[in-house]
Amino acid sequence: MSNTSNQPSGVANQVPPRSKNAFWPVLNIALGAAFCAVFGMWFLPVEQAAMLGILIFSAALWATSYVPEFWPAIALFAFITVTQIAPGNIVLSGFESSTFWLLFSGMVFGAAIKFTGLNQKAAGLLIQILGASYRSVITRTAFFGVLLGFLIPSGIGRVVLLIPIVVAIADQLGYEEESKGRYGMLLTASFGTFLPSFAILPANAPNMLLSGISEALYDNPLSYWDYLLLHFPVLGLTKTIVLIAVVLWLFPERDPSHQVKPVNAHPQNSCFSRKEKQLLLILVLCFVAWLTDSLHHVSPGWIGLIACAVCLWPNSGLTSEHCLSKDINYGPLFFAAGIIGLGATIAYTGLGESMVNALTQIAPFVEGEHTLNLALITGISILVGLVANLAGIPAIITPLAADLADITGLSSHAIVMSEVMAFSSVFLPYQAPPLITAIALGKLPLAAVSKVCIILFVITVLGLLPLNFLWWQINGML
Repeated sequence: MSNTSNQPSGVANQVPPRSKNAFWPVLNIALGAAFCAVFGMWFLPVEQAAMLGILIFSAALWATSYVPEFWPAIALFAFITVTQIAPGNIVLSGFESSTFWLLFSGMVFGAAIKFTGLNQKAAGLLIQILGASYRSVITRTAFFGVLLGFLIPSGIGRVVLLIPIVVAIADQLGYEEESKGRYGMLLTASFGTFLPSFAILPANAPNMLLSGISEALYDNPLSYWDYLLLHFPVLGLTKTIVLIAVVLWLFPERDPSHQVKPVNAHPQNSCFSRKEKQLLLILVLCFVAWLTDSLHHVSPGWIGLIACAVCLWPNSGLTSEHCLSKDINYGPLFFAAGIIGLGATIAYTGLGESMVNALTQIAPFVEGEHTLNLALITGISILVGLVANLAGIPAIITPLAADLADITGLSSHAIVMSEVMAFSSVFLPYQAPPLITAIALGKLPLAAVSKVCIILFVITVLGLLPLNFLWWQINGML
């Protein structure tokens, strides 16, 4: 396994090496953003034009990965506070969001799972339940990936945990490197623990950024259960079934040639240790608290922070003594805070309202046609994701939700929830850091991952999104 797998997991890490000399590409992006800002002064107030330039600069750097994901966040913090485009409590509001602390908690959970050896125990158990046929291996791997989405609130964290396990399992089942069976298992694990989990509130970065920005701007924390009920049946469960069918179609393979020894053949490895049981109990209780947040009204971020405090208790044996100094990568946290602060600043300067005016001149919204208007909003969000990656969707669209609600006749909550349909529709791997991570760790060919992305994107846009519109009507959202 590559050294990348030993790095601390986070929400926005990207595995591929960046350009050794990023100065010139970044300078070109900066000049382009400055030109857009100057050009925007013909149509916008100075503050909004400057914010437009900052938005383009940050989104372009996050999309191209010329620099680490935290650098644009730090740069926009510095520029906005120095120029006083917005007060510090606005641009730095991400650090006060429960989303920020939920991401931090997810990192600690990942470190604890590795430290206690719970991931190794999971590998031994997973081998036993995958079944004897290739079809069952693919199906059960997909649903196990979805299950991890309920337990680990970090897309990259799950990929870093799951891919090495699946590689080991593929070896034991007799699927050699570059075989269709090996690619099928790895692609199923990568997409299965990533795409359907957009329907689980704290599972991926865009979900939590959406929750954080919505809470910061509209004082409307998203409910775990309501979010799950609205999105999981189609974007979670149905998409998982579609993924299984696509993988079996693109990567057909013989049944496993090697039989795995029963886990009771090694009784010393079959039982959970005391620390593993303690960590499992903490994770289960945390999940139950997330699931019942509509009853106790405690944000998932604060629930995660409580569980995180338990895991970090000195001498608990659940994390290493150097967990915070060595096992946690803080770059993704600054990335998340930057996205949330960017969205808050867009709203503060009024750039969002100006963008709405431009959108209404292009998009043919029709009063009273809620389904059509929802489809147009979703399409606009998908286009934003192609330019600014998936995390850019909540940063750009969420501040516009109230104004878009006035224009379309939809509720602002429906506008916010429509973004989930957009950032769960991945057209190419560059939009999604967890997929880039999976490519590196699993030695997956970019062409194979792109092919699965495109096919799933087409099926989603043509089939799953209309089905989801129908589900929304049944639930009274339209």
